This record gives sequence, structure tokens and C-alpha cells, in this order.
Amino acid sequence: MTGSTDTSLWTHYARGERNYCGNDFPDGMKKNDRLAANVITPTTKTETHDEPIAPAEIINQGLMTAEDWNTASQAALKLFNFGQQEAAKRGLLLVDTKYELGKDADGNILLIDEIHTPDSSRYWLAGSYESRHAAGQEPENIDKEFLRLWFRSHCDPYKDEVLPQAPVELVTELSRRYVMLFEKITGEAFEPADLSVPANERIKSNVAKYISTL
Repeated sequence: MTGSTDTSLWTHYARGERNYCGNDFPDGMKKNDRLAANVITPTTKTETHDEPIAPAEIINQGLMTAEDWNTASQAALKLFNFGQQEAAKRGLLLVDTKYELGKDADGNILLIDEIHTPDSSRYWLAGSYESRHAAGQEPENIDKEFLRLWFRSHCDPYKDEVLPQAPVELVTELSRRYVMLFEKITGEAFEPADLSVPANERIKSNVAKYISTL
């Protein structure tokens, strides 16, 4: 039960909503409480932003068939459960994330884009979560929430055409957290990429190395 954006669960719950994206939540929950079970809060794209939507609306509007929704939602829950288990092994809580799925030319539902990185996911340090939450403190996190909050306090990220430049110290702190998370999850020391090699070439090389291990 957390978040700060217009589509986050806590934002809607704090406004008094007890049904969000087809999920029911009890009264009396506090920010950063654990949910009784993992839930899916789907969004659909508008011209300017993500729009929360319930599964029944997705099907009724013809955005997905019931069969496709069941396939996609079950895949998302399985992926998230796996991510939580792997995070727990490394002293982390995978709190929430975003998955993007699409269909190929043959109609197969595919997972696209990155998954379980700090760009799409919220990670907290497991060891201090319970004590800090009991004391009414925010969890120790290794994600970009602090930078998101800075932008929200200095502009409207969804409406302003030109956003302010984030302070160098915040960008540096974001980099430090990303490196920390990389090392915790992979168990490897972070080594900066060779920036003399074009990004597309580095991506192709890294994908090729990964495929060769399968």
C-alpha cells in the first residue's frame, strides 16, 4: 500500500477509495502496509498519461479478450512472485513493479521491455522494514521514488512541457542506488560500460552473451 503518483494504490486509498482497479481493500490501512495478497492494478494509455482501469472494463471495452486477460494477469503474478522470492534471498523486498506485454504477429502474448529494474520497480531493504514501519518511518528504499517526489514538488511532470533540471547531488544519489541494487541482485561488482562503444552495439553484444548461456 504505497506510492506517490496519480496511479498509485496509496494515492487512491488515501482519497477514500476502497475499490481500485477491481480490487477491494479494507478500511484502516496505513501507507506502506503489506497487502494480504499480491494484486494487479492495470492501466491503459491515453494521449497524455496512464489511466487506471479494472479488468472488467478492459474486457467490456474490447481492449483484451477474457482469455488474453487471464493469460496476461496470471503471467504477471507468477513473474512478480518469482521476483519477490529472488529479492528476499538478497535482503530486499520487491514491493511493486510494472510489466508491459504485447502480442506478436502470431497472436502470442509476450513480455516486453525490462523487468524488475529500479526504473519499473520499488525495492525496500527487508532488514529494517518492520521496525521503521512500526515507528511510522518511511522504508529504506533503493529506487527512484525520492527523485520522483522532487519533481512532483517542483513541477507537474504530467503537464509541464519543460521539466526543471534535477540537482546534481540527487542524480548522483540515484546512480549510487542503482549500482547498489545491481550488485545486490547480480552478486557482481558493477563495471561502467565502455562509452566509446555505441549503445546499440553494447546492447546487442550483451544480449548475444546472455543467449549463449541458455
